[in-house]
Amino acid sequence: MERTVGDSTVKDAISESAAGLAGEAKELHYLKAEEMPAVLRISEALRRFVDRVGRFGSWFAVPLILITVFDLFIRKTGVVQIWLVENVSQYFGSTLLQELEWHSHTVLFALVLGFGYIWNSHVRVDLIRERLDLRKKAWLEFIGLTIFLIPFCSVVVYFAAVYAYDSWAINEVSASLVGLSNRWIIKSILCIGLTVAVIAGIAVWLQVAVVLFGPKHWRYPLMTLDWPEEAGRAVEGKERLDLEKVEDQLEVRAAQRRAKMREQQEA
Repeated sequence: MERTVGDSTVKDAISESAAGLAGEAKELHYLKAEEMPAVLRISEALRRFVDRVGRFGSWFAVPLILITVFDLFIRKTGVVQIWLVENVSQYFGSTLLQELEWHSHTVLFALVLGFGYIWNSHVRVDLIRERLDLRKKAWLEFIGLTIFLIPFCSVVVYFAAVYAYDSWAINEVSASLVGLSNRWIIKSILCIGLTVAVIAGIAVWLQVAVVLFGPKHWRYPLMTLDWPEEAGRAVEGKERLDLEKVEDQLEVRAAQRRAKMREQQEA
């Protein structure tokens, strides 16, 4: 009888232990794509859109650099620039090239505003936030988005749209007699970039809302926050390297060369 009771006690203990392990396993549940609730799916769709726009806008760094270098080069030669303007195109004039530089910089800056936010690579000047736990950081992010970022950018988008429309209505041209025409195009790009920044804010707002008000054991990729167990693993959206665990690439390459030499000798 005692043996039976003892066996029962052991079984109960094992069952309780298994139940405890099962409970711990349920504490953190990493959501798969098909398990994502509608709010997170919408947030992810908005994030992907902002990411694509930002990657497209980042390519304007190339014409910005090329135009700047070309402008400096032909401006120093003088005679070459005059010949190009008179025989090829007015666009080789220094004023036009400088305005193209400004416009490329505007497109680059405007279209990557939201991109920088969703990847958490924008500048955060704060001494308090980094010392707070996840929920307090989430509340700061939530309040900041609700009161500041989304309303402010929405107001600026409205005035930017009026600004671009007025430019189109009067067919605004450069203040310089030899400058670019159709100034409404670049002003419209500013409006588009700010709209994308609003979309980025909405994407983060939806995600932070789930962090604050959703199940605490859910885990999914975050844009501007880090889960407590992942804190310190990434910097500005990029994974932090642990130099003590990273293999020495020189040693890896040397080993690969030695292995290749052995294979050649054996062959």
